[in-house]
Amino acid sequence: MKPHVYADRRARVCAALRAAGGGVAVLPTAPERTRNADNEHPYRHDSAFYYLTGFSEPGAWLVLDASGKSLLLCRPKNEEREIWDGYRLGPEAAPAALGIDAALPCDALDTVLPQRLADQGAVWFPFGGYEGLAAQVEGWLAAVRQRSRTGIGAPTQQRDLSPLLDELRLFKDTHELDLMRRAGVIGAAAHARAMRVCRPGLCEYELEAELLHEFRKSGAIGPAYGSIVAAGRNACVLHYAAGNTELKAGELCLIDAGCEFGSYASDITRTFPVDGRFTSPQRALYELVLAAQDAAIAATRPGARKQDGHWAATRVLAQGMLALGLLSRDTHGTVDDVLASAAYRRFYMHGTGPWLGLDVHDAGEYLAQDEAPVDQADGFGGRVLRKPSRVLRPGMVVTVEPGLYVRPAPDVPERYWNLGLRIEDDALITPEGCELLSRGVPVKPDEIEALMRG
Repeated sequence: MKPHVYADRRARVCAALRAAGGGVAVLPTAPERTRNADNEHPYRHDSAFYYLTGFSEPGAWLVLDASGKSLLLCRPKNEEREIWDGYRLGPEAAPAALGIDAALPCDALDTVLPQRLADQGAVWFPFGGYEGLAAQVEGWLAAVRQRSRTGIGAPTQQRDLSPLLDELRLFKDTHELDLMRRAGVIGAAAHARAMRVCRPGLCEYELEAELLHEFRKSGAIGPAYGSIVAAGRNACVLHYAAGNTELKAGELCLIDAGCEFGSYASDITRTFPVDGRFTSPQRALYELVLAAQDAAIAATRPGARKQDGHWAATRVLAQGMLALGLLSRDTHGTVDDVLASAAYRRFYMHGTGPWLGLDVHDAGEYLAQDEAPVDQADGFGGRVLRKPSRVLRPGMVVTVEPGLYVRPAPDVPERYWNLGLRIEDDALITPEGCELLSRGVPVKPDEIEALMRG
């Protein structure tokens, strides 16, 4: 725990509030969720709340104002509940432990918020994703308005806190990057472990267990998202969950899995032959996807647009689709025709990579908000007037994940049927280009085969 890291972030938020005219910001953490009966899902704090506090207990609130003051409301110490549920920090210890200016029990929320909002011009809170929060804010504002005859004014503006926080979270500081590098190392080691133990006759869930073992033994909280372990034709289902399908010789296995370390995610995908050797059709498609990823990585650099990597990968994939016969030149024309018509989406239907950080699809605007809309391809064979994608800057982290998914069809060569491939790595934008955080696991087909033989 480094309190100064979170204090610096809160200071930046307060400075942004001042620049925007002042006010008070209110942010809750995530609620606990019931799984069934009296059991809860494993608790995971709200990412934005954690970004500003480093505090992972449920039931907490953060209040900031433009003057720079911070208030945490959290669960009080309770010996009986701590016997059952674990130790609590408590409001008495919170200021020193977290670098917060003041802390109160969370049951003081409805008393203290009307006081904090008095004579403020605006109240800031996240507009989406927090059930019931808008109604709570209205209740606090109503309590302030009841005091209007005493000369106290209520905020006249309600402003969305999320865009402000999202922009800060988009650029990772050194503390975050240390955690993300470690998450990349652990995630890559888990993929390498799965490759080493893979053999025909195992089931998907057995490889998932190997991933989980590597995550936990290396200090990760666990998976950053539901792990995809897809054997054979299951790899053509983009969000397939690891099941009980048996791994068979001659088929591919696609694993999309990353860990959460220090609350930060890695997100890695590898596709490999179950029996340790690519067939000729498998290798042809794999080398095409790898070439597409190489093109996207080359385009992932400061000054480039966020979408440049996607279009670089898509062009390579479109060329390969024509060369390998997945698409017909007689029917679909040239590479430019394939891109213009979006015929490539039959085999490549997703983007090449979201932001990465506290969330596996992390916070941050994808479009350049300060630029005028331009006419551009919509990715579905049409045109749209849209703001261009934003310019990449050092400190941003993206994933780079092209793929191909070939389902059986009469006009598709049978040798490619039921082959689903994706290659994904995590890329930090640096002043020189990008740093891949997840290359601790092989990506070249010969290196994959060598690891599996070993």
